[in-house]
Amino acid sequence: MKIKRVLISIVIVAFIGFSLPYINYAIDSTYQKIKVFVEAFELIKENYVESKTDEDLIYAAISGMISSLDDFSQFLKPSAYERVKDDTEGEFGGIGIRIGRKDGWPVVVTPLPNTPAFKANIYPGDRIIKIEGVSTENMSDDEVVDKLRGKPGTKVKITLAREPKKADEEWQIFDLELVRAIIRVDALVYKMLNNETGLIRILEFSGHAYEDFKKAVDDMLKKGMKNLIIDLRYNPGGLLSASIDIAKLFIGGRSLIVYTKGRTNDDYYEYRAGKDAAYPSIPIVILVNKYSASASEILAGALKDNKRAVIVGENTFGKASVQTLLQLSDGSALRLTVAKYYTPSGAMIQRDPKTGKGGIDPDIEIRLSREEELKIYEKMQEIYYPDRDGKIKKDKEEEKFKDPVIDKALEVLNMMYVVKKLSS
Repeated sequence: MKIKRVLISIVIVAFIGFSLPYINYAIDSTYQKIKVFVEAFELIKENYVESKTDEDLIYAAISGMISSLDDFSQFLKPSAYERVKDDTEGEFGGIGIRIGRKDGWPVVVTPLPNTPAFKANIYPGDRIIKIEGVSTENMSDDEVVDKLRGKPGTKVKITLAREPKKADEEWQIFDLELVRAIIRVDALVYKMLNNETGLIRILEFSGHAYEDFKKAVDDMLKKGMKNLIIDLRYNPGGLLSASIDIAKLFIGGRSLIVYTKGRTNDDYYEYRAGKDAAYPSIPIVILVNKYSASASEILAGALKDNKRAVIVGENTFGKASVQTLLQLSDGSALRLTVAKYYTPSGAMIQRDPKTGKGGIDPDIEIRLSREEELKIYEKMQEIYYPDRDGKIKKDKEEEKFKDPVIDKALEVLNMMYVVKKLSS
């Protein structure tokens, strides 16, 4: 036993002896690079035409490092970090939009109902190219949101670029001045489409989305609902826990819902369903489009791969990575991507910028022109919400909702019913 310990000690010493030059080289190499950074820092501070503070330069350097990683890792200044923490309260002063990113520009994923943005006819897909005359190109999402938010009652001027309805038309550029308001976020809206089919449109996966969703299902079951359409179009995501809890309502048997995989084994984690599902047999169709992102994609992917829903629409946004907030000593923070989400079948949801692959592919694809998209979006607002003047369009609610994606969903549900009858 004593001889074994001696041999182990010799091996450890030998390993350290062989490794030491490489460890020293790595330390020296890192030191040389840091030395170059300090030299550049001092030269800029002493010679640049305008005076810059240490904080300005250090924050810019950190932002530069973060920007080299991916679109979702971000450096948050202390004020931005405080705002992120305030978001958990679910109420804030702003214009009422959720944003994504496309071609280096912030893009509107969805205007929230009955907000300044909604009433100003801002549409999904509109690019915010200026805020108070300052270009937003390559501006981080947090910077954009920070500039748009403010004290309720104050004004903010934005410049939008709207994609043309037809390919031969030019982009429309226009300015809007909006008055900030307290934004209260509703999780969802729902209604019976006919005597047997319920429709739930999840606006975003907020802290109370699961409870609201279950209440909506139970309410419609009492009204005779036998089939369910879940509309995730224009849904930017939200809380992972909300999407997983909703998935568990329909998936049982300890089945896999989604899993994460990162650089280390510690970043691998599986989210599984419970033993029993509350609604194991309700036929479901999920509607998605290119603005369905994050938690929306996780729910759609889980129900698709577990064969609990048919997905109708188009390939989704492709945004599903795991970020963790790491606070720094001065109150600033890093939002760092540490893993990515994968559907039960092993498909990575996060879109690969090189190959363009990612998102959730629908079972039944419906491609729409920009003109058709806008018409459908307008119809959705007429059905669910007050008009732009704040009056309820009762006559419009009674109209047939001519939405080709919903029409296809109803057709699919009818086919599922026929197949079930034939196999029984």
